[in-house]
Amino acid sequence: MNKVPVHPWGLMYSVYTHIFPAVSHLLKSWHERAEKIPNPELRRQAVSSILDKMFHCEGGAILTLLAGNHRKKAIEFVVAYQTISDYLDNLCDRSTSLNEKDFRALHESMFHALSPGAVPTNYYRYREEQDDGGYLNELVYTCQNVLSEMKAYPNIASELIGLASIYCDLQVHKHVIVQEREPRLISWFGEYQSVLPDITWYEFSACAGSTLGIFCLVSYAFQGNFTKESAATIKKGYFPWLQGLHILLDYFIDQNEDKLEGDLNFCTYYKNDQHMLERMVYFAEKAEKSCANLPNSRFHRLIQRGLLGIYLADKKVSESPGIKKMASKLVKVGGATSYFFYVNRKLYQRLKPSLS
Repeated sequence: MNKVPVHPWGLMYSVYTHIFPAVSHLLKSWHERAEKIPNPELRRQAVSSILDKMFHCEGGAILTLLAGNHRKKAIEFVVAYQTISDYLDNLCDRSTSLNEKDFRALHESMFHALSPGAVPTNYYRYREEQDDGGYLNELVYTCQNVLSEMKAYPNIASELIGLASIYCDLQVHKHVIVQEREPRLISWFGEYQSVLPDITWYEFSACAGSTLGIFCLVSYAFQGNFTKESAATIKKGYFPWLQGLHILLDYFIDQNEDKLEGDLNFCTYYKNDQHMLERMVYFAEKAEKSCANLPNSRFHRLIQRGLLGIYLADKKVSESPGIKKMASKLVKVGGATSYFFYVNRKLYQRLKPSLS
């Protein structure tokens, strides 16, 4: 079995030599497939979700280093599942529809993708655009095929569905008509508040919006002896704090873009920049403590430090002086390791060839 990296240099070597090339190769295939979608609107959203969000697949695929010799299969799952997620996000975000039924129907594909043997339905049944030429079904089948080969799949199934359930609920609530979004999200958080007393409704929404826990569980479950108890430990390690840190950083760098597009951004609910900074530091610290309780804890700590470095090095940060100033304070929370990833990401962005 391949060793799980525990040092930044080892991690980056594995990422650049094994992970990113494999992700790029698979995304090129899905991109070519998306270009053949008959309906022009569905085609446009599928293609742009791949070209604009490759970063999401790259980041998620780093967790496949936990899959040992099954890494290639795990990457296949991560790329297909994240591509479903990014495509549906585009369909809901830039949508011709604001219909809850439509969003629920679309997101059934994310549950089917996690359930080998589930038969795809017409996920587009409540919207005008219909013909994707089988694109979404192919993504679903790809995920199902990977999971169906795993002996330990039954031991992770309920945790996968649990994480997907809150993810899909979030996508529905945050994409309905503008006036309904906030009240719905607050009411939804009410169902979970008693077990998560020290976070707010908008922070809970951020915790729900990450796929990292799902990718971590799938990667680990390639070990045939991975138990239900282990699955519960992994979920607890990633949700809420590590997933919350992930998505808060994502929203942090997207603040200006979301303002222009009129999209909901959870960072706007903080009282001021200082409050936002304090809470993000709190999430980073809690995420680090969560990592300590996981198997391969040093690897997971690298993921936590890497999130800080990689997100804060994004080009969008340097375009806004206010965000840039806060980012320079935040990256220090992860110390030298986060700074290593920060510099690395800056260089990668400069040198990376375009997918298109």
